[in-house]
Amino acid sequence: MQKTEITNLVWFRNDLRTNDNLVLYEATKHNAKVIGVYCFDPKQFEVDTFGFKKTEKFRAKFLIETVKNLKSQLKDLNIELLVYHEHPETVIPEICETHDVNAIFLQKEWTQEELNIENSVRTKAINVNWHSIYNQFLFHPEDINFEISKTPQVFTAFRKKLEKYVMIREEVTIPKRPENNRIENNTTIPNLIELGFEEFESHPHSAFPFKGGESEALNRMEDYFFNTKKLGFYKKTRNGLVGKDYSSKFSPWLANGSMSARTIYWKVKQFENEHYKNQSTYWLIFELIWRDYFKYISLKHGDQIFKLEGILHKNYEWSSDRTQIEQWINGETASDFVNANMIELKETGWMSNRGRQNVASYFAKELELDWRIGAAYFESLLLDYDVHSNYGNWMYVAGVGNDPRDRKFNVQLQAERYDSNGKFRNLWLQTSLF
Repeated sequence: MQKTEITNLVWFRNDLRTNDNLVLYEATKHNAKVIGVYCFDPKQFEVDTFGFKKTEKFRAKFLIETVKNLKSQLKDLNIELLVYHEHPETVIPEICETHDVNAIFLQKEWTQEELNIENSVRTKAINVNWHSIYNQFLFHPEDINFEISKTPQVFTAFRKKLEKYVMIREEVTIPKRPENNRIENNTTIPNLIELGFEEFESHPHSAFPFKGGESEALNRMEDYFFNTKKLGFYKKTRNGLVGKDYSSKFSPWLANGSMSARTIYWKVKQFENEHYKNQSTYWLIFELIWRDYFKYISLKHGDQIFKLEGILHKNYEWSSDRTQIEQWINGETASDFVNANMIELKETGWMSNRGRQNVASYFAKELELDWRIGAAYFESLLLDYDVHSNYGNWMYVAGVGNDPRDRKFNVQLQAERYDSNGKFRNLWLQTSLF
């Protein structure tokens, strides 16, 4: 007898949530069986061309926590998440065959590594329909009022084109599936040791003491917005360096898709309706627009964002002096402010926005090192690594991206301004002595 039931496979990548997940929403819209899959791709834990592990222990741990939470959240919707520590191009075609999958739903990506993996799967998973869905924007690409190829070269022009003229879409809610949607699931989530790391405890001084996963993200948002109302002071405190509350700290969850930019946007609007609206409530949305901007720049320029000359095609003489790179990584430069920030990153996988701008500027403009090496190190260590924001920001600071003024940070003046009492430097420079 011919099979009539349709089976949809949701391939989770950097959209590890159930709330406001367009990919999951589209897969569950029709009367189909829905299965989820996530692969801890061994390629993500290999050493890159600059000698860094693509994903270091901090993000690996955060990712494990995130996938555990996703599996639990999906279970509440009667959807099973199959988890493998295996290459997607090996696993996904097998799942398609075993479960008679009709269609694969996935978040649309456009950077080369993601496309290469996707294409490898496509060549092996034959007779399957593919649905690639934009799922990581505040302003949806189908709603913007200009062609992506005409994305402005300056952020302010981008923002002014959008914020007063383009509506933010409402969030989508995922309906619970019937009981019979469940399948047998004997897969297990790998631990740190299986991914090639040792178990570790988070550093007691970490400014990001949170766990991975959608539940933790939503709890943090509730606390930051409504319990403490810290959102109301965001603009004044966002350049802070010490503690968990100087900024929202949403970026690691945004980076792996545990929460959506739209969820944050609509929560800000709820806060404004229930409490008050001020520069700080706007500024959080302003930062989400910056995040979108780097995604559109990446869409517009493609692989050029990974090249030494950047999107400006600037010719520079850059060095790749190993000694200077190691001194920067280990916090042994001539700048105590740079050193404190770099030690914080090495010990915790986190660094403030203010710190990042300073250490990147010092790397590219003071030491005149190949900015892509700094970007690769950030990719390896940062909990909130996001390909578009990371490479967009590094190009910007290195003078080959979207900064029309090609600024260089005076790290000493920055230290005096943002760490005038030396609290941050003392915290991390003393830590490094033990």
